[in-house]
Amino acid sequence: MMMSGGNTQIVNVKGYTEFEVLGKTRDDAVGEAFDKVARVLGLPYPGGPEVSKLARDGEFTYKLPKTKFDNYDFSFSGIKTAVINLHHKNPEMNKADLCASFEKYVTDILVTNSLKAAEKLKIKTIALAGGVSANSYIRNEFIKLEEKGYKIYYPEPILCTDNAAMIASAGYYRYISGVVSDLELNAVPNLKIQ
Repeated sequence: MMMSGGNTQIVNVKGYTEFEVLGKTRDDAVGEAFDKVARVLGLPYPGGPEVSKLARDGEFTYKLPKTKFDNYDFSFSGIKTAVINLHHKNPEMNKADLCASFEKYVTDILVTNSLKAAEKLKIKTIALAGGVSANSYIRNEFIKLEEKGYKIYYPEPILCTDNAAMIASAGYYRYISGVVSDLELNAVPNLKIQ
């Protein structure tokens, strides 16, 4: 489960250099949604940790929409917009409750889609990656899947946002599998994982 400010994807990792994207966001990435909710609530950037911190003092009191697809895709623009609209209608509302509700609904979507993909593929191992995987509430909800026989892997929080470590690891495995490039290689910002 890859969840960050730029990506939200369920990826079937077949090997160190072989991946299959099973589901992805159709609009905002989950981290982007956290940041936009934080901004409208007047919280500092990056918004994810701030929303999560405020959510710890809140309760799940607001009903928010969940978009469901026939596949493993995600959509976070609807839930983000619902939070923004609720806040605009009542700026004095309990922000902690709103953050807790947002975090819970987003987590439910992430866990449900991941579980659905794992069950379909008969996979019992789920790895969390990306900056949003540092979120303790999201992480704990995935860890609860261990009670159902799943093994959950996740990096230390300090490594969740360390793109250098992720790129170095990916580069190492590409190198030992024989994939090398010359010095003419240029960055491709929209390069697909597969």
